[in-house]
Amino acid sequence: MAANSRKPRASSTRQSVTLPAPLATAVRRVAKERRLTMSRALVTLAERGVRAEADARKQLKASYQRFLDENDADRKSEAGRALIRTIFGKDSIAEDSVL
Repeated sequence: MAANSRKPRASSTRQSVTLPAPLATAVRRVAKERRLTMSRALVTLAERGVRAEADARKQLKASYQRFLDENDADRKSEAGRALIRTIFGKDSIAEDSVL
């Protein structure tokens, strides 16, 4: 076995950013609440944001594929509504309460 059998670390990049004052205040609050440094809070929030974007992209692709794959007219209509909600938000389609 090799003398140095440690798993290599992912490399880090030092990056300087300018934050708008309200955002810096919000990050500072998060850091204080979670007892983190500002840098660690920024990394945590950025990771969550990247994951949320990836999840949203997956959901959009799944909704789109469901819409394309559906053959039944009623189900295709519902899949189309679900796709619209995925793109524009859950309140994007007004429900007709008269019918």
